[in-house]
Amino acid sequence: MAIPFSYSFRNLSTRRLTTFLTASGMALVVYVFASILMLSAGLEKTLIETGSEENVIITRKGSNSEVQSGVERIQASIIESLPEIATGTNGERLLAKELVVLISLLKRGSDKPANVVIRGIQDISLQLRPQVKLQEGRMPRPGSAEIMAGSSIARRFKGGGIGENLHFGMRDWIVVGVFDAGATGFSSEIWGDATQLMQAFRRPVYSSLTFRLRDSGAFSGVKAKLDGDPRLTVDVRRETTYYRDQSEAMAKFLRILGTSLTVIFSIGAIIGAMITMYAAVANRVGEIGTLRALGFPRSSVLVAFLMESLLLGLFGGICGLIGASCMQLITISTMNWQTFSELAFSFTLTFDIIIKSLVFSVVMGFVGGVIPAIRASRLKIVDALREH
Repeated sequence: MAIPFSYSFRNLSTRRLTTFLTASGMALVVYVFASILMLSAGLEKTLIETGSEENVIITRKGSNSEVQSGVERIQASIIESLPEIATGTNGERLLAKELVVLISLLKRGSDKPANVVIRGIQDISLQLRPQVKLQEGRMPRPGSAEIMAGSSIARRFKGGGIGENLHFGMRDWIVVGVFDAGATGFSSEIWGDATQLMQAFRRPVYSSLTFRLRDSGAFSGVKAKLDGDPRLTVDVRRETTYYRDQSEAMAKFLRILGTSLTVIFSIGAIIGAMITMYAAVANRVGEIGTLRALGFPRSSVLVAFLMESLLLGLFGGICGLIGASCMQLITISTMNWQTFSELAFSFTLTFDIIIKSLVFSVVMGFVGGVIPAIRASRLKIVDALREH
């Protein structure tokens, strides 16, 4: 004979204050746990979505990022002759030779300096990245000292808005457009003509080459061909793989930090749940004796008290997730430790994070309630009724 589920639920609703305080502690832990996972997921999503599975990026062998890379012009010409490169509607090869450098800009409001990526592009660059849309103004004219800023740059940095000027590379540059690249790393970059920027920064080599494959499945063959060419010393990666590698170090750090904080906070939440359930057992000794006298077995008493603790954990987990979901409205910036540049991204709540958070909250409830539940189930009928 089993004790009805409504019994456990009703007991929690009767002890509103202790239920609220215990569930609040668990909600706080789940909030921290989910927020850290959302932070890591948001960073990975921003960088991974920056790339396309159909695009291949070429950098100097051993370089961790485009900023550290250098591809010589003769090597670029060899790569440009690959028959596997796709062509556009006008017959031009979909390959862009780009420059990537860092400059320091001041943030609006705080005047704090931060590194920003300057990308020298070609006309083909935009065809390779259809997610990039002109939001305001116009495109920079080739051969001019005109640039366009990502929406994040225009919003957060001085000189990044339309009509404003930036001074770098011993030249003045005017911002003529603002582009939106969605939730990608390109929104934290400034783009201009590659030739003009290479002259300004005295750079005789390209930072990277990006091209689109005719057939996405031909990547392995292209990589083998370029890796085996003795004239080339380059790394060949899919664009998605390249940007996933960019996010790996920071995402790993965030996960370790989140796990450490969660373990510390969860110990307190579990102790709180245990104290609550022990108090419930102490206050209901007579009730437990009555249940046993009515014929309910020890296992039913154990399950009933354990169910209360699990419901506490689940309620706290749901509240914590609701709070964490509001973090999606916030955009933050951090240092990309691969490029040492500023990167803006948002918290991202995924189905996987929801499941992990709820499971974590239920586990906290179980650990906090299992010992008091065992104690309740082991009370002898005579002793329980005598105390009552």
